Amino acid sequence: MKTLEQLKQRSNNECELCAATQQLSIYDVPPTASNLPNREILACETCLNQIEKKEELNANHWQCLSTAMWNENLPVQVVSWRMLNRFRNESWAADLLDMMYLDDETLAWAKQTGDHEGDGSIDLHKDCNGNILVGGDTVTLIKDLDVKGSTLNAKIGTAVRNIRLVHDNTEQIEGKIDGQQIVILTKYVKKQM
Repeated sequence: MKTLEQLKQRSNNECELCAATQQLSIYDVPPTASNLPNREILACETCLNQIEKKEELNANHWQCLSTAMWNENLPVQVVSWRMLNRFRNESWAADLLDMMYLDDETLAWAKQTGDHEGDGSIDLHKDCNGNILVGGDTVTLIKDLDVKGSTLNAKIGTAVRNIRLVHDNTEQIEGKIDGQQIVILTKYVKKQM
């Protein structure tokens, strides 16, 4: 594994995708395994959050791929190809994909995450106002809720702290009310800012 210092030197202390200079960290390009060397890039927080599908894609941010895709380092090329595929329905990304060449081995690596399939949309947990929810957030109920299978009635305005996201359903979160773990629909909560 490359050290942070080696990646900073290779990238001139910039994100290897968008050239940002703040909040840089190592991203291990999946799939990662100890016997597969040189699969890291230096990336900024914005790039990482969108690569890892933790925030919605911003097409304007990814215009940088027109430069990054030509990087000589294979991990940067792989991530560029994957991100371009998420935008492939937009003409600028389709044009860049048509110009991009990856050898068979690198293309097989790039396809392993499945970013070339589907429409690239990301489903995120959102509250009633459209704010993105993340694990550990505190939310407030916007409606009285009767808890099924219990005598508990959760009142409007009740704070639910340290929520957990239901991974296979973006319309649900889990949290404790009066010491009881319950599932709550995201449309009935608002995030505390």
